[in-house]
Amino acid sequence: MTSSFAAAGASGTAAAPLSLCARSPHVPADRLVAEMVPPPRFDSVRFDTYVPDPGRPSQAEAVEVLRGFAAGLDGGTGAGAAGSGRRWFARKPVAPAGPRGVYLDGGYGVGKTHLLASLWHATPAEPDRKAFGTFVELTNLVGALGFQETVRTLSGHRLLCIDEFELDDPGDTVLVSTLLARLVEAGVALAATSNTLPGKLGEGRFASADFLREIQGLSARFRPVRIDGEDYRHRGLPAAPAPYPPEKVTSLARRTAGASLDTFPDLLGHLATVHPSRYGALTEGLSAVCLTDVGPVPDQSKALRLVVLADRLYDREIPVVASGVPFDQLFGEEMLGGGYRKKYFRAISRLTALAREAEKLITE
Repeated sequence: MTSSFAAAGASGTAAAPLSLCARSPHVPADRLVAEMVPPPRFDSVRFDTYVPDPGRPSQAEAVEVLRGFAAGLDGGTGAGAAGSGRRWFARKPVAPAGPRGVYLDGGYGVGKTHLLASLWHATPAEPDRKAFGTFVELTNLVGALGFQETVRTLSGHRLLCIDEFELDDPGDTVLVSTLLARLVEAGVALAATSNTLPGKLGEGRFASADFLREIQGLSARFRPVRIDGEDYRHRGLPAAPAPYPPEKVTSLARRTAGASLDTFPDLLGHLATVHPSRYGALTEGLSAVCLTDVGPVPDQSKALRLVVLADRLYDREIPVVASGVPFDQLFGEEMLGGGYRKKYFRAISRLTALAREAEKLITE
């Protein structure tokens, strides 16, 4: 599957870096559905590759809960069960009693996405009968296909995994809650993750309580699974590298095949012209993202677009090299204290990890 670009210099060389600002990807709706699988970073993860922290018993317990959940999905009751040649005309299945979903509740970097992807891989179903995507990607799918077509498309699945379930947009939350209700009626099993705010980790089930309240009638379908721990992306690692001089970033971009080079202000402006559902395609084929003049993000709209881009870069393991301010200074105090703070903390964590991964490019 490929996307088309209206791009200048799309076949860039070492002497002519690519530019994200020159790309305007067009992604057909059928590609959005086909790409509802774990992203490249989590393509090879399994329960056996998750290394629980011995000091955090909830991590090992979560693995066992999810193993059992996956095993219980063998021969699931989704509307598109194998052997049904009349997938959309079969009698409507009866939704199973008791929890038909799991909700992973924990802080940043405790391995929730790793475990969610492992559950997807372990579920005994063909890839086209299980789906994996972020909350944002799911809402984008509804926007692209329409609500009824999304219900029809996903009702034949045995499992739907939703990473980073967001509770900060009431409209989207109601939309997805309604969608999930319809899918549960069709017999689709659900799994979801969300972050607990760092300052709330000692307060028990803060995030799961919010989640269960928001989805109201679906609450009985989910078993909350708590995962405690430190951010593995930074556990035992040295501090994130300081920003580089702009000339060093530019030089690296010019000598690295497949690298992009943009000024940070230009990139923020360009993201407003590209739908967030296309940010993955925007980064397609890149080996590194090089940014100059990184500074505090001036407003909430730009900040939220940057969060989505950071997620796509992280999913695709694309290192980021930057000049300007450190990534932990991207979002001001008002943003970090507001309703979208969970997203901003996640973006800081992921961009810092990508900056650390870029160090090997600097030393080569």
